[in-house]
Amino acid sequence: MNTKLHAICDSYGRPLNLFVTAGQVSDYIGALALLSSLPDVEWLLEDRGYDADWFRGALKDKGVRACIPGRKQRKTAIRYDKRRYKRRNRIEIMFGRLKDWRRVATRYDRCPKVFLSAIALAALVIYCL
Repeated sequence: MNTKLHAICDSYGRPLNLFVTAGQVSDYIGALALLSSLPDVEWLLEDRGYDADWFRGALKDKGVRACIPGRKQRKTAIRYDKRRYKRRNRIEIMFGRLKDWRRVATRYDRCPKVFLSAIALAALVIYCL
């Protein structure tokens, strides 16, 4: 049993919103779930898994500029700010800090709600206390 954790973070790498999906589910499901809770931001940095025309359009409708590299199989290349994209390491650092908690890294909990609660508790202790 595996899962994917989708997160919205601020510019300091602190998690603002978390969402868990099954491991075999596309990243688009997580993007759709977190789109409504997106705060007022100027830029959104994402990895290639979130590259979709409908997602870019939804971000543009909200007034958010997307910094998402295009997928390899796209016919036309997508331009993105490579310098800004390098700052995405902050969210990777956040995921690494969450995985320092053994319960999160090994996924002791079978129930997704309990697992998300453990992740939220770890994030609270790491970033708020």
